[in-house]
Amino acid sequence: MGAIYEAATGLKSQQTRLDTIAANIANINTVGYKSQRVDFKDALYKAMDTPVGNSEAGNLRTGSGVLLGATTTDVSEGTVSETGNPLDFALNGKGYFTVQTPTGETLYTRNGDFQISVENGASYLVTAQGYYVLDSAGKRIQLPQDSTSDISVTESGVLKVEDTTIADLGITSFPNPDGLDAAGDTCYRATQVSGTAAPAGQVTVKQGRLEQSNVDLAQEMTLLIRSQRAYSLASKALQTADDMKGLANNIR
Repeated sequence: MGAIYEAATGLKSQQTRLDTIAANIANINTVGYKSQRVDFKDALYKAMDTPVGNSEAGNLRTGSGVLLGATTTDVSEGTVSETGNPLDFALNGKGYFTVQTPTGETLYTRNGDFQISVENGASYLVTAQGYYVLDSAGKRIQLPQDSTSDISVTESGVLKVEDTTIADLGITSFPNPDGLDAAGDTCYRATQVSGTAAPAGQVTVKQGRLEQSNVDLAQEMTLLIRSQRAYSLASKALQTADDMKGLANNIR
């Protein structure tokens, strides 16, 4: 049964890797998307018997298949493209915009594709998903009516309408951004691993620009070919192990 188990763990692990690669390729044009990577680990180890006359080999160990170790996010910055839209903001540096979902959960994103939402006669700065953009005090940013073309932002994140200061964008950073948990829609939530959000330093805001996905298509296609071959090999190993078990049962 060992061979069947090892082949099955290989199939399952490579399927997860293929799904991750497919998601990366599908989001290659998604603003602010960060590519993900699948890491593996050995399923289990067992000590090998010491060969006769070779006492130095007593610490040899053998694995029993592979399992998914972790799915990590590449938080490196993507390329920045110019759009000319006054509500498009891009971050230069290791920082995140702070947003709030309609349910009140605080999330973080580098997707600066913002819009204006009118609710009960008030205008709010929101993301494309309708999440409220928060200021440095953690409050929703409210804008004057019909002020889209008059909005400007300084490199330090001060939002203005004409010459009137409206708010400071809530731009935060984390001790370990690799530990952020993906929440969907290019947003992330803080975890114990990422650490607590703090005001970002040495981060500048560029108006009329958007940060694109950091997916490397050439790298993803290379990983796709390797994963397909590994999946095919594990499938053949599983079929061979099954045929051997069937042959052994027939001999009995």
